[in-house]
Amino acid sequence: MKRWILLTMALLCTLTGVQAQGGRGFWHQEWEVQNGDSTPLVHILPVYVFSRPVDLRRYRRLVDAVRKVYPIAKIARAKMADMEAELCRLPTKKAQKAYIKQVYDQIKEEYTPVLKHMTRTQGRVLLKLIDRETEYTAYEVLREFRGGFVAGFWQGVSKIFGQDLKSQYDKEGEDKMIEQIIIYYEAGLIR
Repeated sequence: MKRWILLTMALLCTLTGVQAQGGRGFWHQEWEVQNGDSTPLVHILPVYVFSRPVDLRRYRRLVDAVRKVYPIAKIARAKMADMEAELCRLPTKKAQKAYIKQVYDQIKEEYTPVLKHMTRTQGRVLLKLIDRETEYTAYEVLREFRGGFVAGFWQGVSKIFGQDLKSQYDKEGEDKMIEQIIIYYEAGLIR
């Protein structure tokens, strides 16, 4: 009797240990059948190794920034698509300007508190993600909807604070790490 209890306890302990490791360390698992034999095909997540602790802190800061601003960039894409559709529907320039002013006031009221509490890294990432999602830089969006003078003014202000509204998203170059973080975020691996 004692032997069965010990065996059951040992089995339960090993099962909970296996379950705790679950999906950590790999993307997903598939099974491949060759000549009637099943073999597991495991897609392993890349592991970043940082030689200095400061690089790890920068990466974590970038992950936090993407986690915070990526939903805002997706909302910006949806609002811009809605605005473009509505602007095409409106008959006159006067109606279009009134609509742009109304949407501008609504966005300003809703997102000013959020943007005031962003760090510079989050702001830089937001500018990049707006370009990624809408395929327009923040400068082009401002110039299109608010005019060239306003876009130039805000470009000057952003340059003073070390940012650039004309910065473009380069998923193969300098923004490769941001793209990888977004893939992880969309897959639910980063919460």
